[in-house]
Amino acid sequence: MGQRAQAAGGCLIAAVGAGAGLALWCVGVQGRIRRFEQGPDWSVLYAELPLAILGGTALALGLWALAHRIRLRR
Repeated sequence: MGQRAQAAGGCLIAAVGAGAGLALWCVGVQGRIRRFEQGPDWSVLYAELPLAILGGTALALGLWALAHRIRLRR
């Protein structure tokens, strides 16, 4: 596999990981935003959302790097 294909694969995996993190965050988001009766809890948007997206990206890239390292050892 060429260097450009590896770079494109890494970028694609990062985008898929970010999408997976966003999809996982969206499950039950309405209940998390309205936690308290006083009003909406905005920390869900400015804390949990970026962490979910970054976590999904990091996990996907970590798995990609692990698979790439295992494949190189063969």
